[in-house]
Amino acid sequence: MAEALLEVKNVKKYFKTPKGMLHAVDDVTFTINRGETLGVVGESGCGKSTTGRVVLRLLEPTAGQILMEGQDIAKLSEGQMRVKRKEMQMIFQDPLASLDPRKTVGQIIEEPLKIHNIISSSRDRQKRVLELMETVGLAQRYYSTYPHELDGGRRQRIGIARALSMNPKFIVCDEPVSALDVSIQAQILNLLEDLQQEMGLTYMFITHDLSVVHHFSNNIAVMYLGKIIELASSDELFAHPTHPYTQALLSAIPVPKLENRRERIILKGEITSPINLPKACRFASRCLYATKQCFGEEPDLKEIAPGHQVACFLKDKPEG
Repeated sequence: MAEALLEVKNVKKYFKTPKGMLHAVDDVTFTINRGETLGVVGESGCGKSTTGRVVLRLLEPTAGQILMEGQDIAKLSEGQMRVKRKEMQMIFQDPLASLDPRKTVGQIIEEPLKIHNIISSSRDRQKRVLELMETVGLAQRYYSTYPHELDGGRRQRIGIARALSMNPKFIVCDEPVSALDVSIQAQILNLLEDLQQEMGLTYMFITHDLSVVHHFSNNIAVMYLGKIIELASSDELFAHPTHPYTQALLSAIPVPKLENRRERIILKGEITSPINLPKACRFASRCLYATKQCFGEEPDLKEIAPGHQVACFLKDKPEG
């Protein structure tokens, strides 16, 4: 039986703005089993990256529980969280912006080892750094190189090596391949998959591209304006997309074979403001099937099949 490593329960993250309260993450609940990957997808601004940062407590949650192996890390003190961070790491979207331009490759990867006093000897730290570089496919000749001298793929490998230096159990991958060329994307995804199998890593993989996470994720959560609107296994989501927004996302994926192509769904209408949200379905203004109920009531995330949850009032909709 699968063992839950991370359980996120009713997590919220609100930001105060001059116009009101911005609901960046609003009552999000999900579980990631040990050694598995949860893909989190949605448009820019849907709250997926904020969710990843809240899970790691890089941003403090407004409410909710974040259980790592049964321990609620939302209640940990700053000192306790500092120790816990060794088990929870992040790979950032922009590999250049996330690396210190004043430090060499070796210094960047070595930094967490020094901060957490993992290895006291400088010689042993160098040995560990070279091992990590080999693990992620970086040649030793780049040890004294600066990030700006390398291409995007190698920079992202530095970020991966830095995350691995703590021997983490859980890694949030925040769009780690979106800034890379297509050919490099495949290399990084294959590397992350190999590392997961070899080291038993658990991933939360954030992206706006459903095609990227199809074969990479065990389960996929679709987010819209701070809420999860559909959650299912990867195969189930692609075979039976139920929410109109999920159907629209899937219809936008390029398919080489015409007979396998879905009919393109063009979304119209204005996106609802995430500030002072009305009590209604957040997708209603853009939904092809919206009814009066959708504009006056907010749907809950409910299970419609084993392991398949959807937040939608409509029962009989055409599949995408």
